[in-house]
Amino acid sequence: MDFKHFICEIANHVALVTINRPPVNALNSEVFSELSELTDELEENEEVRAIVLTGSGEKAFIAGADVKEMATKDLNGLNLMNKKSRTVFSKIENANKPVIAAINGMALGGGFELALACDLRICSDRAKFSFPEVGLGIIPGGGGTQRLQKIVGQGIAKELIYFGDMIDANRALDLQLVNKVVAHDAIRDEALAWANKLAKKPAIALQMAKVAINYGKNVDTESGLMMETTAFSTSFSSEDAKEGLTAFTEKRKPQYVGK
Repeated sequence: MDFKHFICEIANHVALVTINRPPVNALNSEVFSELSELTDELEENEEVRAIVLTGSGEKAFIAGADVKEMATKDLNGLNLMNKKSRTVFSKIENANKPVIAAINGMALGGGFELALACDLRICSDRAKFSFPEVGLGIIPGGGGTQRLQKIVGQGIAKELIYFGDMIDANRALDLQLVNKVVAHDAIRDEALAWANKLAKKPAIALQMAKVAINYGKNVDTESGLMMETTAFSTSFSSEDAKEGLTAFTEKRKPQYVGK
């Protein structure tokens, strides 16, 4: 995999993806296109069972979209750029493998939106979060208005988006925006440790759990339960389910193959 703005390292069934666009890893149209292509490649790679997404450098995970590029676009151009961001973020949200955001610094605007699209979020104790868009005369355009409120509720979502104030790692944890806060120097190791644990679990079961949870957040309970039943049946028919159940009865450690 050879990309201009991303470094991808694969080991032990885990892909470590680092956005590398100094100085603050700002998102532009080229980055969105590369991230979309890279996500597709990782989806199709049977050796990859979990993904960690982080930023290069010490300052930022992703410090938002490239405002200089945005300022050069008319409404149609900006809508196309937003469509790119929404499409790739949804692709990450619905990837058939768990995606962990290792938030090593500032996650602003589009960077915050990308983190929200990931399944799990671990952040450095130096991390900062903000949606500054309203202060620029616009609003979040990559899914932030929708994903944020589903995690923190409408009241907090409106507070964070209306005011655009920066919040620190501890407030993010209190609001359940992140799953865990760790020392800055430990962020990558901690995210990889989580990913390695997930990579050893039965892949079909993880995929079906993700499908059921993601589907359920947008529908009524009864519809969600119907999807859960379908996802349960799919997981139950997998080779790994047979192995897991047999290993349990035989009191041995299961050997999962990801099928």
